[in-house]
Amino acid sequence: MSTRNHATSFTENANRALLDELNWDDVQAFQDAARGFIASLDAPVITDSNGRAVWDLDAYPFLAEETAPPSVNPSLWRQSRLNALYHGLFKVTDGIYQIRGFDLSVMSIIESDNGYVVVDPLISAPTARAGMELAYKYLGRKPIVAVIYTHSHIDHWGGVKGVIDEADVNAGKVKVIAPEHFLEHAISENVIAGNVMTRRASYMYGNLLPKDPQGQVGAGLGQTTSTGQVTLIDPTDDITTTGQTLVVDGLEIVFQLTPGTEAPAEMNFLFPRYRALCMAENCTHNMHNLYTLRRAGARCQGLGALRQRGHRDVCGPLRRDLRLASLADLGRRSRSRLSQEAA
Repeated sequence: MSTRNHATSFTENANRALLDELNWDDVQAFQDAARGFIASLDAPVITDSNGRAVWDLDAYPFLAEETAPPSVNPSLWRQSRLNALYHGLFKVTDGIYQIRGFDLSVMSIIESDNGYVVVDPLISAPTARAGMELAYKYLGRKPIVAVIYTHSHIDHWGGVKGVIDEADVNAGKVKVIAPEHFLEHAISENVIAGNVMTRRASYMYGNLLPKDPQGQVGAGLGQTTSTGQVTLIDPTDDITTTGQTLVVDGLEIVFQLTPGTEAPAEMNFLFPRYRALCMAENCTHNMHNLYTLRRAGARCQGLGALRQRGHRDVCGPLRRDLRLASLADLGRRSRSRLSQEAA
């Protein structure tokens, strides 16, 4: 391993200058992060079926320090503290809950008439399963009636088999809902270009670096990427038009397609019952990567069309915005698509 150096004077000066630019007395974000907390895991390490650790909630003890060291951008340090110190099951509003800090991304759980709709089941099955078991413990065990993939990036679908069984999907007991062309882009990005994307992610997130103030302190969007088994279940319902509406177990969902924005296949959707809008990653309240070498275009491009749509529940006051990162197990349509790409 190469020798690790201290921050250069240039880096230290740049980081120090930022301290004078921002209002560090504003702690609203910490209050927001703590709001609605219900519980987290008693045991901080999440393991796979073989007992291998895939996620550690206590991997960043150094972030207990409020002040950033000279080697770290103060804004990244602050964001990493928000990501690492506030994890577990949270109540967003009546009927809507989230699992935060169990992976790079956030998993949302929405109550339907008799069960749950799960949105974006994280990167890998073990972390998604641990999150769902935590929800069952405190919210009650009810069937999952649908899973929604907001877009084609792996941190929003890779843990799906940790929350539902493919046999139940095939039997028609569970819907899997995704924007049109989801499968094409999910496979081309994560299988056809899988090796390149994995290397790119390591450079972007620093997930192979030691976790300390001179190594990896956070990824901005979340802390890092989990290392469990990535899974995929093919969508049963494709959203093909803006304004398309589905009723799942009594819960109405109104969709807006936003292709070519943050991801090539992406969508926003509204839950009128809860006056809650999920903006996928088209609008995020975190330190997100702005532009990366994967054709991720400008974010927030769908917002103008959403306002112009004029739907009373969209333009009226919203109760909450749910703004919340090689495949081991491919579904039937996924394998078919992969064969077509290879040919």
